[in-house]
Amino acid sequence: MLFRIHFFPGLCFFLLSWVLILAVTRRLLRRYPELRMLLVPAAAISGVLQMLAYLMEFQRVQRHVPVLMSTAVECTALMECMWLIGVYFALLVWAEASRFQASRRAFFRAAGAGMCIGPVAGTAFGIVRRSQFRVTEVKVPVQNLPKDLDGLRIVQVTDIHLSPFLSEMEFARVIDMANETRANLALVTGDLITRKGDPLDACLRQLFRLRADAGVLGCLGNHEVYAGAENYIATQARRMGIQFLRQQAQVLQFGGARINFAGVDYQKMHSKYLVGAEQMIVPGMLNVLLSHNPDVFPVAAAQGYDLTIAGHTHGGQVDVEILHQHMNVARYFTRYVQGLYHEGNASIYVSNGIGTIGVPVRLGAPPEVSLLRLCAT
Repeated sequence: MLFRIHFFPGLCFFLLSWVLILAVTRRLLRRYPELRMLLVPAAAISGVLQMLAYLMEFQRVQRHVPVLMSTAVECTALMECMWLIGVYFALLVWAEASRFQASRRAFFRAAGAGMCIGPVAGTAFGIVRRSQFRVTEVKVPVQNLPKDLDGLRIVQVTDIHLSPFLSEMEFARVIDMANETRANLALVTGDLITRKGDPLDACLRQLFRLRADAGVLGCLGNHEVYAGAENYIATQARRMGIQFLRQQAQVLQFGGARINFAGVDYQKMHSKYLVGAEQMIVPGMLNVLLSHNPDVFPVAAAQGYDLTIAGHTHGGQVDVEILHQHMNVARYFTRYVQGLYHEGNASIYVSNGIGTIGVPVRLGAPPEVSLLRLCAT
């Protein structure tokens, strides 16, 4: 096959967009048949935009298109899809309005207008929120934690996605915030960039500024795989004093206690996780696993890792809470979306990360630098 099918999320958005385009066009033609000469070409253009956006999912297409152009096409298509959802429901509401008395029709018309404007307003608000970085401090209880490790501070920077929607200057602010935590150790858990052509060297240049008493460790994410940059990042970072652990482990000393940090490359979701990772565990020592994908947690816990530190989900990136239930895309792929989870004596922390993919929006999942404090149970 010329292209490998990308099922999620690109294909879902592509199919949803086409269904919405057809549904909205059909309803508008029924309502305004005199606009047929305008609506049909508009629908065709929208369909072509969605097709182009889906093609940008494939590396064979990406490498022939400038990064800024491909990013703009994908972003525009996703924003159009969100707007079409609002328009579709607005048309349903307006259709119902005709069944009610004139006094109630105004309410339905206003509600429909709100549905059209809502996605656009929400997107604009999310674009503003995407660069409002914060430091999230979390206490991580660890059973039988040595006294010298109680209170140990680990700062995590993940899912940077340095790209047209996150500048080097903005990322420099993130590094400054991480350095202000005066952590004992700094971790970078993958997705430095989004795709090939993004400013990878600029990202590494800023990571070189990251300061912690015991240095900087990291693991690689899925976007390093997509960009074909795994070896380049590992080599360049090593020259800068940053160690990306690729199926490797490193023991660090803190006072009279030691921690074994193991790292793995991106573990493809729903594949066989952490093959051979159990061999990196050091008995009688606190074992911490760095994995970009949090889905590995049950396997890591079963293998004997006390703590797993991950990212990948962006906290859902757009997270809406309804009746105490969190609704976001990431939730349909993994149950470890954001924050601290426990399984037996093992724990995992999943950070919201810094950057975005698709639409440059953050709602309900603010970008964060995570500061983990180990504490005795």
